[in-house]
Amino acid sequence: MSDFHEASPEVRWYVAHTYSGYENKVKTNLEKIVENRGMQHLIKDCRIPVEISVENEGTENEKEVESKVFPSYVLVKMIMTDESWHIVRNIRGVTGFVGPGSKPVPLTDEEVAAIGIEVRTVELKYNVGDSVKITGGPLAGFVGVVEEISSDKKKIKVMASMFGRETPVELDSDSVELIEA
Repeated sequence: MSDFHEASPEVRWYVAHTYSGYENKVKTNLEKIVENRGMQHLIKDCRIPVEISVENEGTENEKEVESKVFPSYVLVKMIMTDESWHIVRNIRGVTGFVGPGSKPVPLTDEEVAAIGIEVRTVELKYNVGDSVKITGGPLAGFVGVVEEISSDKKKIKVMASMFGRETPVELDSDSVELIEA
């Protein structure tokens, strides 16, 4: 193999292709191998993206059904080395990695976000009631007070002072900065 460099310790998500119906077995076997061989430094996580839907069979008979979003695929978060490639590739039920030939291609950050396998937490340096300066968009340079922060912390509502009037504005949370007192 030898296409991987041990000196590049970047943890990325890769997609392993499996036989149909082997996703859970592959995930379980990989987790056991990682634990038994002490490979946690190379293979960090393994996921099978699923979607939970509610089936309604009448007025009282609701049941949750779990279905695979990408049947026959397992997502593996790992540092790609010859050793980690060999471990995943030789698990019973794995047919290979997604990528040209034998060279796996990691998922991009946009793909990881779109799939929703990794939720990034947003840390804000301000709270409701703090004075902020708008740094992005057409209102850049205006000052306001944070009125509301969305539950996912991606959007905020600011009461901006424009031309002597208070105006509510909805902004991305990264388009303002805290005004230090």
